[in-house]
Amino acid sequence: MKAYHDQHFLIDPFAVERIVNLADVKGACVLEIGPGNGTLTRALLERGAIVRAVELDGSLCEGLAILFSDEIAQGCLTVQQGDATRCELPSFDIVISNLPYSVSSKITFRLLDIGFKEAVLMYQSEFADRMIAPPGTKDCGRLSIMVQTYAAIRPCFKLPPSCFSPRPQVHSTVVRIIPREPIFPINNRILYADVVRALFSHRRKTVRNCLKGSVGTVLERTWVDRVIASLPEEILKSRPEELYLEDFATISNIA
Repeated sequence: MKAYHDQHFLIDPFAVERIVNLADVKGACVLEIGPGNGTLTRALLERGAIVRAVELDGSLCEGLAILFSDEIAQGCLTVQQGDATRCELPSFDIVISNLPYSVSSKITFRLLDIGFKEAVLMYQSEFADRMIAPPGTKDCGRLSIMVQTYAAIRPCFKLPPSCFSPRPQVHSTVVRIIPREPIFPINNRILYADVVRALFSHRRKTVRNCLKGSVGTVLERTWVDRVIASLPEEILKSRPEELYLEDFATISNIA
C-alpha cells in the first residue's frame, strides 16, 4: 500500500487502545486530523466521543462516509474533506490524531493558535524529540520554544513501524499536550514568535548577530537597536540554543 499524502494508517489494535485511553473523550467534541481508514475514529466513537474528522484525500472521505454512515446519520461523526493546515476547522475541545509527518509542524502551530483543552498527537519520533527538547540544550529549536512556551508536553510512548500500513521507515511517538499560559509574561505574542523565528534562523550565531541579521526581513531596525542596547552582554553573546524561556520573553518584552 502506498502512503498517499504521507499517511501511514495505524493498524495495531493495542496501540489504538493506548492512544484513546490517554484522554477522557466521552461526550467531548474531538477533532481527528487525517482519519485515513477510520481505525482510530471507530475507537473514539466507541468511547462516546463526538468526532469531527478532517481528511485531505477525497477517496478516503468517501470510504469513511460509507463505513460510518450510521454514525454520520446520528450526528456523532462528521467527515470534512480539506487541508487541515489551512481549511476552516470545525469546533472542538480535544484533538486526537495520527498526524501526517510532513505537516506536523504547521498543524501543531495552528492548533496552538486556535486553542484546545488537550491533545493526543502522534509524530515522527525525531520530530517529537525536538519538540520536547529542554530550552538551553543543543537539541532545542524554534519548535521546542514555541510549543513549550504555550503548553506542557508529555511523551507517552513510542510505536514501531510494524504498527502501521504502509510501514514508515521511522518510529513514531505519541505525545500529550496541555495548553497553558506562558510561565514568563509575554507582552506581544506576535513579536515573541518573530523573535524566536529570527534567532533560530541563525542558530549558530550569537544573539547579537542573529538580531542584526534579521533586520529588514523579520524585525525592525529601530527595535533591534533598542534591544541590543538594553540586553546584558551575557545574553547578547549567547547562541539561541543556550537561551531559556525567560530569556526569549525578556528579549521580546523590550519596548
